Amino acid sequence: MDPTRQILTTRPHKPQNNQSSCRQLSFSSVLSFFSSFPSPTKQSTKNITKESELYQSAMESSYKYCLCFKRKFRASESQPPEDVKTIFQQYSDGAHMSVDQFRKVLAGPEAAGDPDQADRIVDRIRHQKSRLARIARPLLVLEDFQHFLFSDELNSALKSEIHHDMSAPLSHYYIYTGHNSYLTGNQLSSDCSDVPIIKALQKGVRVIELDMWPNSTKDDINILHGRTLTSPVSLLRCLKSIKEYAFVASPFPVIITLEDHLTPDLQAKVAKMVTEVFGEILYYPDAEHLKEFPSPEFLKHRVILSTKPPKEYLEAKSFKERDFEDDKKKSEENAWGKEVPDFQTEISISKEEEERKEEEENPEDEKKFNQPQTLEYKHLITIKAGKPKGKMSDALRTDPDKVRRLSLSEQELENAAVSHGEELIRFTQRNILRIYPKGVRINSSNYNPFIGWIHGAQMVAFNMQGYGRSLWLMHGFYKANGGCGYVKKPDFLMKLGPNNEVFDPRAELPVKTTLKVKVYMGDGWRLDFKPTHFDQYSPPDFYTRVGIAGVPADAIMKKTKAIEDNWAPAWNEEFEFPLTVPEIALLRIEVHEYDMSEKDDFGGQAVLPVSELKPGIRAVALYDEKGTKLKNVRLLMRFEFV
Repeated sequence: MDPTRQILTTRPHKPQNNQSSCRQLSFSSVLSFFSSFPSPTKQSTKNITKESELYQSAMESSYKYCLCFKRKFRASESQPPEDVKTIFQQYSDGAHMSVDQFRKVLAGPEAAGDPDQADRIVDRIRHQKSRLARIARPLLVLEDFQHFLFSDELNSALKSEIHHDMSAPLSHYYIYTGHNSYLTGNQLSSDCSDVPIIKALQKGVRVIELDMWPNSTKDDINILHGRTLTSPVSLLRCLKSIKEYAFVASPFPVIITLEDHLTPDLQAKVAKMVTEVFGEILYYPDAEHLKEFPSPEFLKHRVILSTKPPKEYLEAKSFKERDFEDDKKKSEENAWGKEVPDFQTEISISKEEEERKEEEENPEDEKKFNQPQTLEYKHLITIKAGKPKGKMSDALRTDPDKVRRLSLSEQELENAAVSHGEELIRFTQRNILRIYPKGVRINSSNYNPFIGWIHGAQMVAFNMQGYGRSLWLMHGFYKANGGCGYVKKPDFLMKLGPNNEVFDPRAELPVKTTLKVKVYMGDGWRLDFKPTHFDQYSPPDFYTRVGIAGVPADAIMKKTKAIEDNWAPAWNEEFEFPLTVPEIALLRIEVHEYDMSEKDDFGGQAVLPVSELKPGIRAVALYDEKGTKLKNVRLLMRFEFV
């Protein structure tokens, strides 16, 4: 049907013979009808014409054929899957669904939601329809029901509210953590700015890292990546931006981790600057040492500092260009990132590369200036930090009278996971463990975060300015708990056994649950991409990859068949995923366009925390390579736990 006519169509309230009949109105009669409303008739006509043109453009596409010819494809309307039709028939009178009937759908297992929101949702659906439909009785037809199911705003796959207990100590939570938060690009020569900090806070990141260095005249503080060619940004500018954007995405505390390369006089200047900028929202303890960290709930709308207590000023080493040249090729990624290796593989690689490990602090290359400590600066530090010195077993030793933060590189963690796995978990039950990318990740790539998470590490620090599959996992993981940036660690990582034992990450575990995933269909690409974006000669051939990221026993990827020449592919394929550790498992979804002669094109991705999935038929919005949500692209899927 012509879209203009479709907009100008009314439906009778009572269907005849269980079929919806339509009465076509003349265009002049509809314009006459619209004249009774406040909106100008000419504007209404323009809107209808514009919508029609956009619709026609999206539905029809021309492609090259035999060099000098073109052929046209008309996209077919996406039809509701059989499961959707069955649910509609089950709850409706066959052709229409009332608000009361829709309320029963929301109370059932197929698309469970809040039944009290039924009127609001129906009004929302009808509001998006034509004006004639909006003044009719509040009845839904099959297309309206499909619209509801296919809307990620009305029928999201994830729980949207903060529902974890937020009253436990900070050490009980995974915390959304950035690394070198001020960098706009690579680790060697990109600009330093407050813009990446603002973007990170807007996404819900709760830990911002700043590297503090003296400026050229030694009288002020710059933020930059030391020993590189990065251009600086002032500390004051970064602090002001943090204050302005700290709580736009989450009310829970922002932690600023400071890499301190300052003299005592500049440390005193930092203390003055921090207290003046943050004022009453800056939290610091009265006691010199904390026996237990405060909770996110207690620290709501507060900013806290974490760094090493000031002892000495360390001069910078010169940057080693050899390391950059040797490892540049190793860290290159594909257009959408390398496949994330399981952490058993990374641990094996780490053992082979142990001899090549970079030390961030080498006493032989640094000049130490013993000077009096700045008590005011030291007093502002809530989470006292340090790096391992001597044996790993000594670094992981706990103190019943105080808690602290330990920082390990990803490579140090991989080595410790082999020989001190249970000690890592015991340490993180009360203390905080921060993991940061190894120094050779010049292009701001990232690593497998599950190595840290399964060992209880709270701060798995990532380069947020990069992109790729590892960062997609990080974005997806922190969609949990309402996207507030704090996710409660699983109980098995926090409890002691009858013999004072802790969880063993290397133990073979039984299957706790099985996730069944059905991929029905996808749509929206024709609205977000040009007709020839995926293929110059025909509409795209989409397929979907679905799988699990998690512990090695759970990690797997599967894929659907490719649907040829279709902007709205219907796959209707089902997959099963047995899970041994569902608490931290992530559902990975990627759509690609099959290309026989070249690399397959990227069509969108999403990563969802398995523990937050809502069972039933759900809409899943897709994101681009950089983690930005695509405006219209989404999948219709069903989730079931057995």
